[in-house]
Amino acid sequence: MVVSYASVLVAGLMPMICAGIAKSGAKGYDNHDPRAWLAQQTGFRARANAAQANCFEAFPFFAMGVVLALLTGVEPWVVDMLAVLFVAARVAYVACYLADKALFRSLFWSVGYLSVIVFYVLAMQNLQMN
Repeated sequence: MVVSYASVLVAGLMPMICAGIAKSGAKGYDNHDPRAWLAQQTGFRARANAAQANCFEAFPFFAMGVVLALLTGVEPWVVDMLAVLFVAARVAYVACYLADKALFRSLFWSVGYLSVIVFYVLAMQNLQMN
């Protein structure tokens, strides 16, 4: 289960990493109004900011899936495997977003999303069996 917990931590930190990428080395960054500054960015900075938003959006669904799976008795090694798959898919998703590889980005987004759905399906199956 340590792997699952570590995966939730990494997924929770990913938005901050994306924000750092969007802001790092930028000229004219305005910390008094960072959202307005980010809204004006283009290229990889704009994509990093979009990835940041998507990481925030994906996190609750993932974290809750891990919690529900563990609480309903899904085998911890299965939860660990799915959690690692999710994080790996999200890292690949962010990398593809930054590199502007839309097709691969969508593919990795789908892998991550499906892994989370499996958490919920397994949790519901365990509830029905108990």
